[in-house]
Amino acid sequence: MAARNPGKTPTAQILPFPSPRSPEAGRRIVALSPEFQGYCLLYAHHALSTDKLYAIRILCWARQADGRDVAMVPWLNGVARCTELNDAQSGLAQGYFDPLNERPFNAIPAHQRITLDSLAEQPPQPGSGVIQEIPDLIGSHAALMADNSELRLEPVVSWQLLADGSLQAMLADSAKITQQPVLPGDPCLYAASEACGLRYYFQYHIANQIKSGGALSARALSTLIKH
Repeated sequence: MAARNPGKTPTAQILPFPSPRSPEAGRRIVALSPEFQGYCLLYAHHALSTDKLYAIRILCWARQADGRDVAMVPWLNGVARCTELNDAQSGLAQGYFDPLNERPFNAIPAHQRITLDSLAEQPPQPGSGVIQEIPDLIGSHAALMADNSELRLEPVVSWQLLADGSLQAMLADSAKITQQPVLPGDPCLYAASEACGLRYYFQYHIANQIKSGGALSARALSTLIKH
């Protein structure tokens, strides 16, 4: 739902992209580092086109319990590791892309690896189910639609890493906001999973198209989702 054509993506120069498989326990995420330079994950989606690559902005880089590092992206109604996009018909990861320099690459940036090294060494706070909370820097929106209602878009303020290694999006309860801007850790935040009718996550450019109306209007999408 967050696909877009990266434009001058040099398809022929895409580097081999690793897709390691690890036991489930080893795949547990233990640390996150937000992506703040606008790097993207490139992927093929043959249901849309067989000769194009699409780009989606990376939310963060994650360290797994087995020591492997992966890029994380909001995908459909959750957050996916780059290695989980392994089907060309619905999304096949093809590497990373630096849109500013129009440069493909296939390894986590060195400064992100150093950050994850440091974070992974820190012991979790005792008695806390939340290991870490990072800001959403890519304009993610949660698409909510309860029974018999139209689609509603809520901006994601932050993402929490829970003790079981899962990520949950945090939204702001407008009735409880006491200060602006709303930042990670604000008491007004609540988990998107607790919201009624969570359907998808969209990135900002799709969310803005929905808000502006036209073919991607909230009303049109509500009709499609209901059917």
